[in-house]
Amino acid sequence: MSKFIFITGGVVSSLGKGLTSASIGLLLKSRGLRVEMLKMDPYLNVDPGTMNPFQHGEVFVTDDGAETDLDLGHYERFVGNSMHKWNNITSGAVYMNVIQKERHGDFDGATVQVVPHITNAIKESWLRLEKPDVDVVMIELGGTVGDIEGAPFLEAMRQFQLERSREDVAFVHMTLIPFLKASGEVKTKPTQHSVQKLREIGIQPDMLICRTTQEISSENRKKIAMFCNVRPENVIEEQDVEFSIYQVPVMLMEEKADQILLDRLGMNYADVDLSSWNQMLQRILEPQGSVKIAVVGKYITLTDSYKSIYEALTHAGIANHVKIELLRVEAEEIETHSAEEILHGVQGILVPGGFGTRGIRGKIEAIRWARENKVPFLGICLGLQCAVTEFARNVCGIQNAESMEWMEPGKGDLSRAVIALMDSQQKVVQRGGTMRLGAYACWLKEGTKAREAYGNEMVRERHRHRYEVNPAFLKILQKNGLIISGKNPDSELVEIIELPDHPWFVATQAHPEFKSRPVEAHPLFKGFIDAAIKQETRS
Repeated sequence: MSKFIFITGGVVSSLGKGLTSASIGLLLKSRGLRVEMLKMDPYLNVDPGTMNPFQHGEVFVTDDGAETDLDLGHYERFVGNSMHKWNNITSGAVYMNVIQKERHGDFDGATVQVVPHITNAIKESWLRLEKPDVDVVMIELGGTVGDIEGAPFLEAMRQFQLERSREDVAFVHMTLIPFLKASGEVKTKPTQHSVQKLREIGIQPDMLICRTTQEISSENRKKIAMFCNVRPENVIEEQDVEFSIYQVPVMLMEEKADQILLDRLGMNYADVDLSSWNQMLQRILEPQGSVKIAVVGKYITLTDSYKSIYEALTHAGIANHVKIELLRVEAEEIETHSAEEILHGVQGILVPGGFGTRGIRGKIEAIRWARENKVPFLGICLGLQCAVTEFARNVCGIQNAESMEWMEPGKGDLSRAVIALMDSQQKVVQRGGTMRLGAYACWLKEGTKAREAYGNEMVRERHRHRYEVNPAFLKILQKNGLIISGKNPDSELVEIIELPDHPWFVATQAHPEFKSRPVEAHPLFKGFIDAAIKQETRS
């Protein structure tokens, strides 16, 4: 049977439970154990797919097409496992499932209640991950202890620890140890109160991970341990990292967090092997230069909106031995200023995905500037659609070229829709409610930058979009020099485009950032940064 580790949070939200959970998962895997991860989000949305990026951050897409919480991105980048739809649940999904069963008559007319029906459904989501080949299931609960919406999840945990043997379940609670600058003191009382709330529910944490900006003295560790009913050695310090989030696993290993948990669960384990991880950290510590990359987006003010994009750029920098200097540009700024004024001096431009019309003119202008000035460019999803539109307008002479997404409903001229909703017969349709979600195959044309970067003829990338390049315009686009370097082998839809007379002008309809890893940068991002380094050398 699998062992279960539950990670909860207290005092404040956004403590970094996702990073910490992923870091512990990496340490366990580095000791030869097989690990599964699960994120529980207490909000009532069924999934984050329809949520505003300014509120929730990015939507992380899995191979099987699930729209999930961004913490699954941390899990994939650290642990290395590909996540699936069962690795993320929400209150909305749980309640919807229970209500559908009630409507279907599955409960034989019983009064449906939070206990036992909702809590049983929650526990069922955990047991789906328990398999003979899984040693440890790590389960993270979003939010903080005391949140009303998180109560059913905590109640399910309380029940679960009684249903399994003592050595099957461990609890980790993550809190904040604030530092008061005026008095020069760290304060442990918020942590005491958070644990007290957890114990009132019936859960006694086995380990406390304390986020802090200051070193926690042995005296304070003993104080926290005494008032929270844990051993002093189980009070783990997690200071803010100096240069990279990828330091966190090493920090936790030095605090023996993984060993303590495995001993608590009565598990045998091998010595930890972080050799490749440490080599990656060494590259971050000792870059051989830097490149300035502009990310021109529409959700720039919230860093988490492009979390995987920024991490994939970091990975590409690691692979190329350089530090990435990010210039975060709101696309609307380029609409009120010149692209030259804002983008002058950058060695590469990336235009990420998004939805809606806001900022489109700025993105297209940034792409035009990159194309004309031979500045390396990488387009992601909407970035490809903007690149095709820009090329159609300014190179092919289709001045009124548009995307159906940007046209006013019912009033657009479909004859100029170079980006459109397509049916299975590659015909333009007025409506289309389904997105291409999840992994799709892409055939790569020989002799192209994309084929060279990947090193394979066929690859699979994750998608999250509705609109496609309109096949009716392919002839004129290709006649004027646009290369279709990647196509879906089944639908023949365009996957990747590029320009031949440019140091790096590549755009993909997919989201390759989701598959990038710190120890293995994604090929397109790696190639993009390599071209940016050469661009700097030429200048």
